[in-house]
Amino acid sequence: MLNYKLLEALAAVIECDGFERAGDALGVSQSAVSQRIKALEIRLGQPVLVRTPALAPTPAGRRLLNHYQQVRLLERDLTTALPTLESGAPRLRIALNADSLATWWASAIAEFCTQQGVLLDLVIEDQAVGLKRLREGDVAACLCDSDQPIAGARCINIGHMAYSPYATPAYAARYFHDGLNDQAFRHAPAIVYGPHDRLQHRFLERCGYQGPFPYHLCPSSEGFVQLTLNSVGYGMMPCCQVTQQLASGQLISLSEEPLSIPLYWHFWRHSGELINHLTKHLQQVTIA
Repeated sequence: MLNYKLLEALAAVIECDGFERAGDALGVSQSAVSQRIKALEIRLGQPVLVRTPALAPTPAGRRLLNHYQQVRLLERDLTTALPTLESGAPRLRIALNADSLATWWASAIAEFCTQQGVLLDLVIEDQAVGLKRLREGDVAACLCDSDQPIAGARCINIGHMAYSPYATPAYAARYFHDGLNDQAFRHAPAIVYGPHDRLQHRFLERCGYQGPFPYHLCPSSEGFVQLTLNSVGYGMMPCCQVTQQLASGQLISLSEEPLSIPLYWHFWRHSGELINHLTKHLQQVTIA
Protein backbone atom coordinates (compact mmCIF):
# COMPACT_ATOMS: atom_id res chain seq x y z
CA MET A 1 0.00 0.00 0.00
CA LEU A 2 1.34 3.42 -0.95
CA ASN A 3 1.98 6.02 1.72
CA TYR A 4 0.20 9.10 0.41
CA LYS A 5 2.15 11.48 2.60
CA LEU A 6 5.19 10.44 0.59
CA LEU A 7 3.35 11.06 -2.69
CA GLU A 8 2.14 14.39 -1.35
CA ALA A 9 5.77 15.36 -0.72
CA LEU A 10 6.76 14.35 -4.25
CA ALA A 11 3.92 16.40 -5.77
CA ALA A 12 4.79 19.39 -3.60
CA VAL A 13 8.47 19.33 -4.62
CA ILE A 14 7.54 19.33 -8.32
CA GLU A 15 4.73 21.88 -8.00
CA CYS A 16 6.78 24.24 -5.81
CA ASP A 17 10.03 23.60 -7.71
CA GLY A 18 12.10 22.99 -4.62
CA PHE A 19 12.34 21.21 -1.28
CA GLU A 20 12.26 24.33 0.88
CA ARG A 21 9.16 25.77 -0.79
CA ALA A 22 7.54 22.34 -0.68
CA GLY A 23 8.15 22.24 3.06
CA ASP A 24 6.53 25.66 3.44
CA ALA A 25 3.51 24.49 1.46
CA LEU A 26 3.16 21.32 3.54
CA GLY A 27 3.93 23.00 6.86
CA VAL A 28 7.00 20.85 7.53
CA SER A 29 10.74 21.37 7.37
CA GLN A 30 12.86 21.00 4.26
CA SER A 31 14.56 18.07 5.97
CA ALA A 32 11.20 16.36 6.51
CA VAL A 33 10.39 16.68 2.81
CA SER A 34 13.81 15.22 1.89
CA GLN A 35 13.23 12.31 4.27
CA ARG A 36 9.84 11.58 2.74
CA ILE A 37 11.29 11.57 -0.77
CA LYS A 38 14.11 9.30 0.39
CA ALA A 39 11.61 6.96 2.06
CA LEU A 40 9.59 6.82 -1.17
CA GLU A 41 12.70 6.00 -3.19
CA ILE A 42 13.70 3.29 -0.71
CA ARG A 43 10.17 1.87 -0.90
CA LEU A 44 10.34 1.75 -4.70
CA GLY A 45 13.97 0.79 -4.96
CA GLN A 46 14.60 3.51 -7.55
CA PRO A 47 14.77 7.33 -7.71
CA VAL A 48 11.64 9.40 -8.22
CA LEU A 49 13.43 12.71 -8.82
CA VAL A 50 16.25 13.97 -10.98
CA ARG A 51 18.02 16.66 -8.93
CA THR A 52 20.32 18.15 -11.58
CA PRO A 53 20.48 20.16 -13.75
CA ALA A 54 16.88 20.91 -12.67
CA LEU A 55 14.32 19.16 -10.50
CA ALA A 56 12.20 16.79 -12.57
CA PRO A 57 10.39 13.49 -12.00
CA THR A 58 11.93 10.27 -13.24
CA PRO A 59 9.70 7.94 -15.30
CA ALA A 60 8.73 6.21 -12.03
CA GLY A 61 8.10 9.60 -10.45
CA ARG A 62 5.81 10.60 -13.34
CA ARG A 63 3.77 7.43 -12.90
CA LEU A 64 3.34 8.20 -9.22
CA LEU A 65 2.40 11.82 -9.91
CA ASN A 66 -0.21 10.72 -12.46
CA HIS A 67 -1.69 8.37 -9.86
CA TYR A 68 -1.62 11.00 -7.12
CA GLN A 69 -3.37 13.62 -9.28
CA GLN A 70 -6.22 11.20 -9.94
CA VAL A 71 -6.45 10.12 -6.31
CA ARG A 72 -6.78 13.72 -5.18
CA LEU A 73 -9.68 14.28 -7.56
CA LEU A 74 -11.41 11.03 -6.61
CA GLU A 75 -10.98 11.90 -2.94
CA ARG A 76 -12.86 15.11 -3.60
CA ASP A 77 -15.84 13.03 -4.82
CA LEU A 78 -15.68 11.02 -1.60
CA THR A 79 -15.70 14.10 0.61
CA THR A 80 -18.78 15.33 -1.28
CA ALA A 81 -20.59 12.15 -0.27
CA LEU A 82 -19.06 12.12 3.22
CA PRO A 83 -18.68 15.78 4.29
CA THR A 84 -17.04 14.84 7.59
CA LEU A 85 -13.95 13.84 5.59
CA GLU A 86 -13.60 17.33 4.13
CA SER A 87 -10.15 18.74 4.78
CA GLY A 88 -10.32 21.97 2.78
CA ALA A 89 -11.29 23.36 -0.60
CA PRO A 90 -10.34 21.17 -3.57
CA ARG A 91 -7.43 22.47 -5.62
CA LEU A 92 -7.15 21.93 -9.37
CA ARG A 93 -3.74 22.24 -11.01
CA ILE A 94 -4.28 23.08 -14.67
CA ALA A 95 -1.90 23.97 -17.49
CA LEU A 96 -3.12 26.59 -19.95
CA ASN A 97 -1.68 29.12 -22.35
CA ALA A 98 -1.15 32.74 -21.33
CA ASP A 99 -3.38 34.07 -24.12
CA SER A 100 -6.38 32.14 -22.77
CA LEU A 101 -5.70 33.46 -19.29
CA ALA A 102 -5.42 37.02 -20.62
CA THR A 103 -8.70 36.81 -22.55
CA TRP A 104 -11.57 34.37 -22.01
CA TRP A 105 -10.50 31.99 -19.20
CA ALA A 106 -11.31 34.08 -16.11
CA SER A 107 -14.89 34.89 -17.10
CA ALA A 108 -15.44 31.32 -18.25
CA ILE A 109 -14.24 29.71 -15.03
CA ALA A 110 -15.53 32.20 -12.43
CA GLU A 111 -19.00 30.73 -11.93
CA PHE A 112 -17.65 27.18 -11.76
CA CYS A 113 -15.09 28.07 -9.09
CA THR A 114 -17.74 29.82 -6.99
CA GLN A 115 -20.29 27.01 -7.25
CA GLN A 116 -17.79 24.20 -6.64
CA GLY A 117 -15.62 26.02 -4.09
CA VAL A 118 -12.53 25.20 -6.15
CA LEU A 119 -9.08 26.73 -5.78
CA LEU A 120 -7.02 26.90 -8.97
CA ASP A 121 -3.30 26.29 -9.34
CA LEU A 122 -2.59 27.52 -12.85
CA VAL A 123 0.56 26.54 -14.72
CA ILE A 124 1.16 28.88 -17.65
CA GLU A 125 2.57 27.11 -20.68
CA ASP A 126 2.42 27.62 -24.40
CA GLN A 127 -0.48 25.63 -25.82
CA ALA A 128 1.96 23.36 -27.62
CA VAL A 129 3.66 22.34 -24.36
CA GLY A 130 0.82 21.93 -21.86
CA LEU A 131 0.25 18.29 -22.77
CA LYS A 132 3.75 17.44 -21.56
CA ARG A 133 2.75 18.66 -18.09
CA LEU A 134 -0.23 16.30 -18.05
CA ARG A 135 1.83 13.37 -19.29
CA GLU A 136 4.35 13.94 -16.50
CA GLY A 137 1.63 14.02 -13.86
CA ASP A 138 2.29 17.65 -12.95
CA VAL A 139 -1.28 18.79 -13.70
CA ALA A 140 -4.75 17.28 -13.61
CA ALA A 141 -5.80 18.76 -16.95
CA CYS A 142 -4.50 21.05 -19.66
CA LEU A 143 -5.46 23.20 -22.63
CA CYS A 144 -3.37 22.72 -25.73
CA ASP A 145 -3.57 22.66 -29.52
CA SER A 146 -3.00 18.90 -29.88
CA ASP A 147 -5.95 16.68 -30.72
CA GLN A 148 -4.07 13.50 -29.79
CA PRO A 149 -4.94 12.25 -26.27
CA ILE A 150 -2.27 10.52 -24.23
CA ALA A 151 -2.84 7.02 -22.88
CA GLY A 152 -5.44 7.05 -20.11
CA ALA A 153 -6.70 10.54 -20.95
CA ARG A 154 -9.53 12.09 -22.95
CA CYS A 155 -9.37 14.98 -25.38
CA ILE A 156 -12.26 17.33 -26.22
CA ASN A 157 -12.29 20.34 -28.53
CA ILE A 158 -13.73 23.36 -26.72
CA GLY A 159 -13.31 25.96 -29.45
CA HIS A 160 -10.82 28.02 -31.42
CA MET A 161 -8.80 31.16 -30.86
CA ALA A 162 -8.33 33.52 -33.79
CA TYR A 163 -4.88 35.12 -34.15
CA SER A 164 -3.70 37.83 -36.51
CA PRO A 165 -0.36 39.59 -37.02
CA TYR A 166 -0.67 43.06 -35.50
CA ALA A 167 1.56 46.13 -35.68
CA THR A 168 1.34 49.88 -35.29
CA PRO A 169 0.64 51.85 -38.49
CA ALA A 170 4.14 53.36 -38.22
CA TYR A 171 5.75 49.93 -37.92
CA ALA A 172 3.76 48.62 -40.88
CA ALA A 173 4.77 51.61 -42.98
CA ARG A 174 8.42 51.10 -42.09
CA TYR A 175 8.72 47.38 -42.76
CA PHE A 176 5.67 46.32 -44.81
CA HIS A 177 5.21 49.29 -47.16
CA ASP A 178 5.45 46.86 -50.10
CA GLY A 179 3.23 44.23 -48.48
CA LEU A 180 3.94 40.83 -46.96
CA ASN A 181 6.98 39.65 -48.85
CA ASP A 182 10.21 37.76 -48.19
CA GLN A 183 12.27 40.93 -47.92
CA ALA A 184 10.02 42.32 -45.18
CA PHE A 185 9.92 39.05 -43.24
CA ARG A 186 13.72 38.83 -43.27
CA HIS A 187 14.13 42.28 -41.71
CA ALA A 188 11.02 43.07 -39.63
CA PRO A 189 11.54 42.08 -35.96
CA ALA A 190 8.72 39.85 -34.80
CA ILE A 191 7.63 39.17 -31.20
CA VAL A 192 7.45 35.52 -30.11
CA TYR A 193 6.07 34.35 -26.77
CA GLY A 194 8.74 31.73 -26.13
CA PRO A 195 10.94 29.05 -27.69
CA HIS A 196 7.98 26.69 -28.10
CA ASP A 197 5.68 29.29 -29.66
CA ARG A 198 5.12 28.37 -33.30
CA LEU A 199 2.35 30.83 -34.20
CA GLN A 200 4.70 33.20 -35.99
CA HIS A 201 6.18 30.29 -37.94
CA ARG A 202 2.70 29.13 -38.96
CA PHE A 203 1.81 32.59 -40.20
CA LEU A 204 5.02 32.95 -42.19
CA GLU A 205 4.62 29.48 -43.70
CA ARG A 206 1.08 30.36 -44.75
CA CYS A 207 2.57 33.39 -46.51
CA GLY A 208 5.01 31.09 -48.30
CA TYR A 209 8.07 32.15 -46.28
CA GLN A 210 10.20 29.56 -44.45
CA GLY A 211 13.47 31.40 -43.94
CA PRO A 212 15.01 32.95 -40.81
CA PHE A 213 13.52 36.07 -39.25
CA PRO A 214 14.55 38.38 -36.37
CA TYR A 215 12.43 38.18 -33.24
CA HIS A 216 12.13 39.29 -29.62
CA LEU A 217 11.13 36.77 -26.93
CA CYS A 218 8.42 38.00 -24.57
CA PRO A 219 6.80 35.39 -22.24
CA SER A 220 3.91 37.68 -21.23
CA SER A 221 0.65 38.30 -23.07
CA GLU A 222 0.33 41.81 -21.63
CA GLY A 223 3.99 42.57 -22.39
CA PHE A 224 3.47 41.25 -25.90
CA VAL A 225 0.78 43.86 -26.50
CA GLN A 226 2.86 46.66 -24.97
CA LEU A 227 5.90 45.85 -27.10
CA THR A 228 3.73 45.89 -30.20
CA LEU A 229 2.08 49.19 -29.23
CA ASN A 230 5.52 50.75 -28.89
CA SER A 231 6.59 49.55 -32.37
CA VAL A 232 9.24 47.21 -30.99
CA GLY A 233 7.95 44.48 -33.27
CA TYR A 234 4.89 42.84 -34.77
CA GLY A 235 3.34 39.61 -33.64
CA MET A 236 0.50 37.11 -33.54
CA MET A 237 -2.09 38.04 -30.91
CA PRO A 238 -5.65 36.91 -30.17
CA CYS A 239 -8.07 39.11 -32.07
CA CYS A 240 -10.24 39.48 -28.95
CA GLN A 241 -7.30 40.83 -26.94
CA VAL A 242 -6.74 44.02 -28.94
CA THR A 243 -10.23 45.11 -29.98
CA GLN A 244 -9.84 48.54 -28.31
CA GLN A 245 -6.43 49.15 -29.85
CA LEU A 246 -7.81 48.24 -33.28
CA ALA A 247 -10.85 50.49 -32.85
CA SER A 248 -8.65 53.43 -31.84
CA GLY A 249 -6.22 52.86 -34.71
CA GLN A 250 -3.25 52.15 -32.44
CA LEU A 251 -2.84 48.76 -34.09
CA ILE A 252 -3.68 47.36 -37.49
CA SER A 253 -3.76 43.80 -38.79
CA LEU A 254 -1.21 42.91 -41.43
CA SER A 255 -3.40 40.12 -42.79
CA GLU A 256 -7.11 39.93 -43.60
CA GLU A 257 -7.29 36.23 -42.79
CA PRO A 258 -6.85 35.27 -39.10
CA LEU A 259 -5.08 32.08 -38.12
CA SER A 260 -7.53 29.80 -36.32
CA ILE A 261 -5.94 27.74 -33.52
CA PRO A 262 -8.01 24.93 -31.97
CA LEU A 263 -8.02 24.46 -28.21
CA TYR A 264 -8.33 20.95 -26.80
CA TRP A 265 -9.12 20.12 -23.18
CA HIS A 266 -7.15 17.07 -21.99
CA PHE A 267 -7.93 15.27 -18.73
CA TRP A 268 -7.54 11.85 -17.17
CA ARG A 269 -10.40 9.43 -17.84
CA HIS A 270 -10.83 8.51 -14.19
CA SER A 271 -10.35 11.92 -12.62
CA GLY A 272 -13.69 12.03 -10.81
CA GLU A 273 -16.78 14.20 -10.92
CA LEU A 274 -15.06 17.56 -10.40
CA ILE A 275 -13.15 17.30 -13.68
CA ASN A 276 -16.28 15.96 -15.39
CA HIS A 277 -18.27 18.98 -14.18
CA LEU A 278 -15.52 21.34 -15.32
CA THR A 279 -15.36 19.64 -18.72
CA LYS A 280 -19.12 20.06 -19.25
CA HIS A 281 -18.82 23.67 -18.15
CA LEU A 282 -16.02 24.42 -20.63
CA GLN A 283 -17.95 22.77 -23.46
CA GLN A 284 -20.64 25.46 -23.01
CA VAL A 285 -18.17 28.34 -23.07
CA THR A 286 -17.93 30.60 -26.11
CA ILE A 287 -14.31 31.50 -26.77
CA ALA A 288 -14.22 34.96 -28.29
